[in-house]
Amino acid sequence: MIDLSAVIAVFFIYLAGVVIPGPNFVAVAHTAASRGRSDSLALVAGVVIVNLFWASCSILGVGLVFAVFPWLAVIVKLAGAGYLLWFGLRLIVSARANSESRMEVQQRTGLYPAFLQGVATNITNPKSIAFFAAVFSSAAPAHVSAATFAAMLVMVCVTATSWYGFVAIVMSHPRVASAHRRARGVVDRVCGAVIVALGIRQLIR
Repeated sequence: MIDLSAVIAVFFIYLAGVVIPGPNFVAVAHTAASRGRSDSLALVAGVVIVNLFWASCSILGVGLVFAVFPWLAVIVKLAGAGYLLWFGLRLIVSARANSESRMEVQQRTGLYPAFLQGVATNITNPKSIAFFAAVFSSAAPAHVSAATFAAMLVMVCVTATSWYGFVAIVMSHPRVASAHRRARGVVDRVCGAVIVALGIRQLIR
């Protein structure tokens, strides 16, 4: 039997966590506006896959793993901070390069690289790691049936896909994308600075 009360409780916790902007949101929004809908939806798929992985680990007890092996949590923290710094600095540097048309940018990217970017962004995202290891795992019951476990994963998949898919569709709208291209240098610098700040914050916490 599915424990609906547990699924609903975890849903509201997860919904609050997923809609708060972080590196995943920035990556999806930036990709949608600069590289188009297809690439951004492929990136969303990568983000969702990793969310399912973290949710599974949380339900199965990843918080306990980090408590028993604190050095593992440190490694994950440093790897996440390093990726955020690299990603943010890359955006800032690219903002200084000569502007390219959207067609040219899309020719240098593809669905698979975008998917891998989504995986990399989320697997090293300190916000996701902290949320699933602490908040999500504490909301999930200690022992759940296979049916409840599956229902929770379906809930995570549908919620994450709906939210990030909505962001991707809105940001890839021609008018929004056109406005982004006109202000691309400024937007890239702002997004890069935000991500670098998140990486620095992760290092000093």
